Amino acid sequence: MQYGYFDDKNQEYVITRPDTPVSWSNYLGSLEYGGIITNNAGGYSFVKSGADGRILRFRFNSIPQDQPGRYIYLRDQENGDFWSASWQPVGKDLEKYSSVCRHGTAYTIITSNYDQIETETLFYIPLDKKCEVWALKVKNNDSKPRKLSVFNYIELSNENNETQDLVNLQYTLFITRTYFKDNFLLQTINENRGGDKAYRYAGLAGAKVTGYDGSREKFIGSYHTYANPIAVEEGNCGNSFNYTGNSCGALQTDVELAPGETKELCFIIGYGDEEIAREVLREYEKPGTVQKEFEQLKQLWHGRLAKFKVNTPDPNFNRMVNTWNAYQCFMTFSWSRAASLIYCGLRNGLGFRDTIQDIQGIMHLDPVSAKERLVYMLSGQVSNGGGMPLVRFDHQPGKAARPKPEEYRCDDALWLFQTVPQYLKESGEWEFLDEVVPYADQDQGTVYDHLKRALKFSLERLGKHGMVYGLEADWNDCIRLEEEGESVFASLQLYLALSVFIDLAQRKGNNEDVQWAVGHRSQLDENLQKHAWEGDRFVRAFAGDGYVVGSKENDEANLWLNPQCYAVISGAARDEQGKVAMDKVYEELNTEHGIVLMNPAFKKRGLPIFRMVLFLPGVKENAGIFSQPQGWAVLAETILGRGDRAYEYYNNCNPARMNEHAEIRETEPYVHCQFTEGKESPFLGRAHVHWLTGTASTVQVSAVEGILGVKPDYEGLRIDPCIPSAWKEFTMEREFRGKWLKIRVDNSKGIQKGVVKIILNGEEIEGNFMPMAKMKEQNEITVMMG
Repeated sequence: MQYGYFDDKNQEYVITRPDTPVSWSNYLGSLEYGGIITNNAGGYSFVKSGADGRILRFRFNSIPQDQPGRYIYLRDQENGDFWSASWQPVGKDLEKYSSVCRHGTAYTIITSNYDQIETETLFYIPLDKKCEVWALKVKNNDSKPRKLSVFNYIELSNENNETQDLVNLQYTLFITRTYFKDNFLLQTINENRGGDKAYRYAGLAGAKVTGYDGSREKFIGSYHTYANPIAVEEGNCGNSFNYTGNSCGALQTDVELAPGETKELCFIIGYGDEEIAREVLREYEKPGTVQKEFEQLKQLWHGRLAKFKVNTPDPNFNRMVNTWNAYQCFMTFSWSRAASLIYCGLRNGLGFRDTIQDIQGIMHLDPVSAKERLVYMLSGQVSNGGGMPLVRFDHQPGKAARPKPEEYRCDDALWLFQTVPQYLKESGEWEFLDEVVPYADQDQGTVYDHLKRALKFSLERLGKHGMVYGLEADWNDCIRLEEEGESVFASLQLYLALSVFIDLAQRKGNNEDVQWAVGHRSQLDENLQKHAWEGDRFVRAFAGDGYVVGSKENDEANLWLNPQCYAVISGAARDEQGKVAMDKVYEELNTEHGIVLMNPAFKKRGLPIFRMVLFLPGVKENAGIFSQPQGWAVLAETILGRGDRAYEYYNNCNPARMNEHAEIRETEPYVHCQFTEGKESPFLGRAHVHWLTGTASTVQVSAVEGILGVKPDYEGLRIDPCIPSAWKEFTMEREFRGKWLKIRVDNSKGIQKGVVKIILNGEEIEGNFMPMAKMKEQNEITVMMG
């Protein structure tokens, strides 16, 4: 079943049926003022933090879903009929009411048609402002004049802190009040508190306010709902204020429309006091303000995404790499796991390992922002080399309390060894290694020093098999090995980290560090081969009681995806081990919707080590199709040169492929989710936990660097595609260190991997590497596979 389509030209997803299986959402704004909006105008907004900066209230996991939100009601003054400019919350009969939602890059447009009245509402957050705009157009398609009342409605939180607002009612119900000021409502919180008080406002530009309500209870009415507010039902707001209770921002304006006439008005919601509100509203009284800001917003986002474009024979691959996967990478980069329709804002900061990985997804599009965030996250590294589990939005380097020993995860700082060299290669800024960055708790050091301390943190915490202690968790939060068990997966990461460090130390001429790292890598290699390889697989971990996690001898969870992938990615797999292990993955873990994380699910063995037993079989970490490692499987197969299989894996987890089967996947067909239910679930293929997931960056990197083979290096750019043999040709455009590259890949021989030569501006170069010295400002490139 299909609910919408991709508009590739405008880089929008168009929802033509509003009754989607679950809410299909989009993000608005920036790190200063952000928001989430669904196809039925549900959602919320916040300043800087979804946890401590909440402005619009939202009820998670509720029925009806995604309420409240950004609502506009229309009422016919003559017959009393009313509806909403989005299908919900009124929910008119879809035989008589139509709605189209266009989710774009940081904006959403919802149109409706009902009883000869057409509306179009553009929702966006202007660049560098702490407010949001609802630009409404109302058109009369009737043959007679129409008299309408238009109402907006927002439910304001009573406290910046989301949890306090919803839970601590004996306090938060008694600290806010509202005032009406000409053309806007003003809410104050703790207004007698001096500098700590907060202000929010809801205003109207382009029309006269004829009524208002600052009290939710007065606007909605006792025993009414968002579907039938009493003020809308009766046709008049009550001009109420909130003084103890729940604040809202409801404004009414009355309009008369001649046949064919359109009127435009703007509702503005923002964070600021009376003076700021008046200044902002004056801006939107000026003609052209909305169109100017909207064009600026589109130019910014389309410009960002235009820095890498691909045109392959697969339109679903193209639209994900060019627009939706790239855009999702920016959202995870911005909000980590802090604000979605699933994450309610309890995580008031950036997860260390999450964000280090998220940076990778935008590196090829915005290396400047990537570096800024990377430095910020390096300042969240503890002076002993470990990582802070959470780097708060208000983080102050050098002043953080060091985590307790039991709070460290063994993989946190090891992710730096993929992200730091990725930045060095993308930017060519070798001197970045010598930049001094403070540690979270005390002291400071160069980026190079940060990397060396990260290695020492792991090397000082090795178990009896000579592998990394699992500590609080490795990548898998459901495995708690602590200081007795050892993680093979983290040990493979350590192997990769040592290899990266050896390369960097050699380039810096630090021979002592080279010898130190080579010695540790050799010992680790010996331990991996001796203890972790079982002939057709790498085991997952060693529990403190001697249980071998992921052994073929087990009746539960005897094959795991992550170590097979990372044995290849890290280079630790010898000879044919990589192919043998990945073949086992294909035989036992692969499904039409992706690869399960492990198999079979835990049902008997569980706590305290294997917390995934709490999940149902086939769900999340308990043999679900966890989405992030799908990208690692794609990347591993491209390293092995198996383009057909890499593409199969990519295609299986590509949400766009499921656009015509939304009744199976249910979540948005334009973004990756955290996991999909696996083969032990009765709902194989149903996806969950949208938008904010490490899947975005992992899959994007696997597509760009793995399948398309565009890999920056220290001295230039390598192009080494690993593609399905059916792709005979494709093209790419890319910005690289200020130069523009137009690339055509010729695969007329139908192979999966292998570049014979590159023709750069008419000059033939043997192999797959182009030195920077040979590139011009504009470059025409042909890559000959064979």
